[in-house]
Amino acid sequence: MKAQDAENAVDVHGTVAEGYEPLREAFAANFADRGETGAALTVHRDGQVVADLWGGRKNARPGQDDDALWQEETAAVIRSASKGPAAAVLHMLHQRGQLDLDAPVATYWPEFKSNGKERLLVRHVLAHRAGLPTLDSPLTPGQAVDGVSGPSALAAQATLWEPGTDHGYHPHTYGWLIGELVQRATGRTLGRWFAEEVANPLGLRMWFGLPATEEVPDGGVDLALLAEVPTPEQRAATGLRTRPKASVTRAYGDPASLTRRAFDAVAPRPDESDPAWLAAGLPGSGSVATARSLSRFYAALIGPVEARSVPGAHGAAGRAVGGRPYGRGTGVAGGRLFTPATLTQARSQESSGPDRVLVVNSRFGLGFMLHGPGAPMLAQGSFGHPGRGGSLAFADPESGTAFAYVTAAMQRSVTSDPRAHALVAALRACL
Repeated sequence: MKAQDAENAVDVHGTVAEGYEPLREAFAANFADRGETGAALTVHRDGQVVADLWGGRKNARPGQDDDALWQEETAAVIRSASKGPAAAVLHMLHQRGQLDLDAPVATYWPEFKSNGKERLLVRHVLAHRAGLPTLDSPLTPGQAVDGVSGPSALAAQATLWEPGTDHGYHPHTYGWLIGELVQRATGRTLGRWFAEEVANPLGLRMWFGLPATEEVPDGGVDLALLAEVPTPEQRAATGLRTRPKASVTRAYGDPASLTRRAFDAVAPRPDESDPAWLAAGLPGSGSVATARSLSRFYAALIGPVEARSVPGAHGAAGRAVGGRPYGRGTGVAGGRLFTPATLTQARSQESSGPDRVLVVNSRFGLGFMLHGPGAPMLAQGSFGHPGRGGSLAFADPESGTAFAYVTAAMQRSVTSDPRAHALVAALRACL
């Protein structure tokens, strides 16, 4: 199928189950009407794939074809959509009795209690209520990925508000806080823990830290590299806002605002396609995933998923579990990653209302954004996370649905994007 606009026509590849044809139409329309250049979409229903689509171009590394086409297993940097899977690691550690979400962070990280942070809880970090959305002094890109500078800076500084009393999105600092907690609690990096406990057993092509070598800096992953693209104006009939509110524009334009300081905690802006950045696998922004794997991950949070074997998943052969739904090693009845109690915990509202950093209303559970005007998902019970510029992934337990959209075309959205909105609206119409 081709997008209908001849100038922006692309071949849309993949399949949709009967009744999910509107997803293919909306995916094609993103190229024709909404500035898409290359993307993939996967949807699971009750653990089974019901839509699996890809199309357009990926940005190639130097020496390759600039118009290289998006392939079946092309992966993308998902930016802040990384935060949901990173949060899931803490929930699984809590589920196994290795981490208490109601304990002070300093229980696991003694250096952190300086400057009045003794009572800052792990729960506050997950819900963006820690009061640490920015750094006293920005880090260079090299410092951001060295594994030491970010956590050390956060351990030393004071909070901007009393933890637990208000919320404000932590764009960069969330990743260093979460990553250090996992390291302290388990002795493993978050990337290694995720690989060994989630990605390899599930057969995911999803990484917090690409399996790089000196000879193969991108780990041999078929990677779509990020590129800034303009956001087309939407017709009024679409109901999608593409012009931000004046207050938001002012906040992002003012170097002294909390918004800018939070998003500029790493300065100058890093090259998020640089092999060193991707190898670091920052939990807040640096995961690389295919749409198939990201949707499969969310499907496994809420129920069993069909066993599969994926050669090359996480740098090794993905493992199917004896032809049964995935579940070996999790200790979870029915093969799901989250117990019912953990699922309730993860998506119970912790933060809601005006966000000090995003300057719009936001809703957060513990590490996951929740459905709302600022981050529309499928329904009231949906939980997941968008990535700045376009990507979106979530699960909706009530309908048994998991959704993942990844793109290389970075538009100006932060928590919502017209392309993702259109796909979610089409999915909602199918259910």
